[in-house]
Amino acid sequence: MKKTWLSLALLLLAGSALAAPQTVKLSVPTMDCPVCPITIKKALLQVAGVSRAQVNFERKEALVTFDNERTRVDALMRATAGAGYPSTVAERQP
Repeated sequence: MKKTWLSLALLLLAGSALAAPQTVKLSVPTMDCPVCPITIKKALLQVAGVSRAQVNFERKEALVTFDNERTRVDALMRATAGAGYPSTVAERQP
């Protein structure tokens, strides 16, 4: 019984070690006022797995760091679209 629990614990630890933070740059061309980044950042941070969101009004882009085991890029794009700001992937970073 102890071996089963130990094996299960090791499997869970190994699985979490495989999760790697990813960063993606989203283009958000519909930002048209200096308050827009606040709304976009709030929407992105509500997505499970997002650890950081930086939104730049001048460049009309969002840099998002997330756990690729908990969410995907399409969920990030749905979040910005749901907040009224459709986005596309501008660049993926390792």
